[in-house]
Amino acid sequence: MAKTKILFITHEMSPFLELTKISEITRQLPQAMQEKGFEIRILMPRFGNINERRNRLHEVIRLSGLNIVVDNNDNPLIIKVASLPAARMQVYFLDNEDYFQRKKVFSDEHGEFFADNNERSVFFCKGALETVKKLGWSPDVVHCHGWFSALVPAYVKTTYKDDPTFKDAKVMYSLFNEEFKGTLGSKYAEMAPEGAFKAEDAQVYGDGSYEAIYKGALHYTDMVVVADGNVNTEIVDFARSKDIQVFEPNGDQDYDAFGEVYDQFAPEEVEA
Repeated sequence: MAKTKILFITHEMSPFLELTKISEITRQLPQAMQEKGFEIRILMPRFGNINERRNRLHEVIRLSGLNIVVDNNDNPLIIKVASLPAARMQVYFLDNEDYFQRKKVFSDEHGEFFADNNERSVFFCKGALETVKKLGWSPDVVHCHGWFSALVPAYVKTTYKDDPTFKDAKVMYSLFNEEFKGTLGSKYAEMAPEGAFKAEDAQVYGDGSYEAIYKGALHYTDMVVVADGNVNTEIVDFARSKDIQVFEPNGDQDYDAFGEVYDQFAPEEVEA
């Protein structure tokens, strides 16, 4: 059987950036799946408080150079990579001077939610999928972690549904206790449309609140993972009401169960 290929998209991962439980899960789960024989790739933003020298990040010239359009503005995308030798894994980082070169991640020094977090999320979601295309690697599963990836499911299922890179990909979304204070505003949905993802489709992201953007993402998600005991029950109930598969692992290290779930999405064998 061909290896199932899993793309992990996250805004944090240990040891590079540790904000919530997400960083621990996205560090351990990919390694565990790789050790089970799955093929994995990991993408995250290169926020300004990630130390490039200590983590030995370096630019990948062949992947850099794209411009990502957000709110009618071209924004250069720089791709960097770092290795975790003990785990034999590489992590790809998406960088942009205007969006990510600041010392704080989502809120300023006074705790105020950055006004351009909506633009930053749109940039990251578009840039992540374009980067995978440039890698020339077609995932069977796109597994999103954290609200910053909320537009990825929609793009996979609309804009990229006929693209050879993503046309057969399934989307999983892990839910955590990571609610933010603030909102991405209705402009999040206004800026989101891309290709086959039209303005009317983007309306499912509502007013840009935490609950709204997750409900929007789940419209395009094949399976939800309840990855935290304190997740927003309204969002889980919404998933069930839409008949979306809900997977509740028995603890963070229920890797056998995760393996079985990913295997559901294994590529079909092509007969000679």
